[in-house]
Amino acid sequence: MWRNAGADVSGELVKIPKGLAKELCSTAPSRILQHARNPERSVEIGGRSLVLAPVYGPPFVRDNENGRRYANISDFKKFVKLGYMSKWLHHSGGTLCEPTDIPVNKRHLDMLFSHIVYSDKPFMGSVTAPERAKDSVDMVKILFGEEFVKQNTVLTSLININSPLTFDSIMMGALEEYATSNQACIISPFIVGGAMSPVSVAGTLVQVLAEVLSGVAYSQLLKPGAPVIFGAFVTSIDMNSGAPTFGTPEASKILYGAGQLARRLGLPFRSGGALCGSKLTDAQSAYESANTLQAALYGGVNFMLHACGWLEGGLVSSFEKFVIDADQLGALHTISSGVDISENGLAINALEEVGPSGHFLGCNHTQLNFENAFWRSEIFDYKPFETWQEEGAKDTTLNASQRVKSLLDNYIKPKLDISIEEELKDFIKIKKDSMPDSFV
Repeated sequence: MWRNAGADVSGELVKIPKGLAKELCSTAPSRILQHARNPERSVEIGGRSLVLAPVYGPPFVRDNENGRRYANISDFKKFVKLGYMSKWLHHSGGTLCEPTDIPVNKRHLDMLFSHIVYSDKPFMGSVTAPERAKDSVDMVKILFGEEFVKQNTVLTSLININSPLTFDSIMMGALEEYATSNQACIISPFIVGGAMSPVSVAGTLVQVLAEVLSGVAYSQLLKPGAPVIFGAFVTSIDMNSGAPTFGTPEASKILYGAGQLARRLGLPFRSGGALCGSKLTDAQSAYESANTLQAALYGGVNFMLHACGWLEGGLVSSFEKFVIDADQLGALHTISSGVDISENGLAINALEEVGPSGHFLGCNHTQLNFENAFWRSEIFDYKPFETWQEEGAKDTTLNASQRVKSLLDNYIKPKLDISIEEELKDFIKIKKDSMPDSFV
């Protein structure tokens, strides 16, 4: 396929002539409408839109009561429910944690079923094998109808590039399945700067652009017009320990540059997230996450994976951090909403009413607007010291733990046609019965 397009192919090495990849990318859409089973939850990815999705991929989970442990399907379902309950998350995500109690070759079925049944937000497909990508497409055909899926995007899935400059057969197989099925793919380098790319910001951006261009171009060779997203997951390395670092200024610079490149190509942009290297929901996790969340907002990200719940460099999905981060996403919503300069927003009447040396607490404008005037965290403590102490001197992590419990206790499953749910169960049973368990 590459050779026919004009590339120099030698074994597994493809050398793309100057201009070819960019030319091929021109058929990719600049905006993607991903449909949810609840039409009111459908999202547009691209333009000036920012879609927020939760953590993706960790094999471990952590909570305040049980500490760090391997994730299971019960944990996965809880995260789906928490994502559904969050008013700030637009998207249910994908592998919120790896349910290690289910065989590797079958767990994608349970994860997709959980997204479909326990939430009505859009979600992601499996990419861990081409046949699992096909299962994902087959399951959404049951949910939406085969003809609807042919004509519309109902999945957005993550295709990680094995940086530097390598696409492995698993990711390429998944990309081929989704692109030919008209389902969206995030073409995303996974880079730890200094180890998998040059140590310089500009050098890393050169590599990011080359990798994304080649992946997007290939998707368009498969199916011109296939929906794709310009991805950039880039962090740096601690040169003393060799561990990846997060929330660094260099990573933010790369994010800003990658966003400009994506917009120049006319592609939706994926980057950012509440990324941190901390092992706990502590000051380090807060600072690192805040740095990346703010950079992503100001850098024009269109699809933000890992927007809540990420801990320990992506090894852990934390229940407490999930709700803390999700709470902070409300602040991003408020910042991005702009400034009200209407008659009410300018508040001239309030200034005239109060005058010099007065206060605004009792004025008419305050009484009319105080309930929605300021964003307010649902987790942070704003009480006086004495009240805080009398109520148990709880820190943010404990408050978050209690919020997790409250949200799960009040969860109500969204309605789904029982015939669709039963057909999905039958599909999963047939698939699972057709192969032996594998944990590799």
